[in-house]
Amino acid sequence: MKKLTLTLTLTLVALMLAACAQDDGASAVAALEDDDQRASYAIGYRSGEQLGAQASDLDTEALIAGLRHGMNGEEKLLMDEDAMDEAIMAYQQRQIERHEQEDAAAGESNREAGQRYREENAERDEVTVLDSGVQYEILESGEADAPSPGPNDVVVAHYHGTLVDGTVFDSSVERGEPASFPLNQVIEGWQLALTEMRVGDKWRIVLPPELAYGDRGAGQQIGPGSTLIFEVELLDIEASGD
Repeated sequence: MKKLTLTLTLTLVALMLAACAQDDGASAVAALEDDDQRASYAIGYRSGEQLGAQASDLDTEALIAGLRHGMNGEEKLLMDEDAMDEAIMAYQQRQIERHEQEDAAAGESNREAGQRYREENAERDEVTVLDSGVQYEILESGEADAPSPGPNDVVVAHYHGTLVDGTVFDSSVERGEPASFPLNQVIEGWQLALTEMRVGDKWRIVLPPELAYGDRGAGQQIGPGSTLIFEVELLDIEASGD
């Protein structure tokens, strides 16, 4: 869930919006004649961009009036201090509720798309479905006597992770460097799949959301309820956790 940071954003955007209230700021900064003006414009633009992304439903005229009154030390305010605090808290609560609703809608859409994908994928002859719900397809096989990692081992692997629509959200392959990690510190689906693999194996695994990041999602790209697809190559068992 995104958090609204009004105080910092409004402070940074104050100069830009106050200037906008005076002939839209065009005559004052059209030339950007010195370093201070260029820096001021850049800070104003970036701050306005941030505020627009976080709080696009704010009333611009009322916001400008409040900024000018605050900057000028206006004594005849349109609201008293207590009313301002209450209005800000109520607005932040509305923002929280709106983000929760958006996350719920996105989660439902992601779950439906993931369910359809997994059902279709499970019908393919190359795919094995474990009791846990993990689906895997063997792309390459290691030696028959190669070891498999235990749940507490540290492994080295290359991986390429995508959503069901093909969006790449993480890839050691693209970075050109394999990852090393303890198996007991990664998502459950990885633990279940990699302990079934042998060193040298390369699998394509599909994880339902409950074995990945569930309803919380992860970062900017993995939304709530997302099914995840990985191509994983188990390169080595770096250390045993037995």
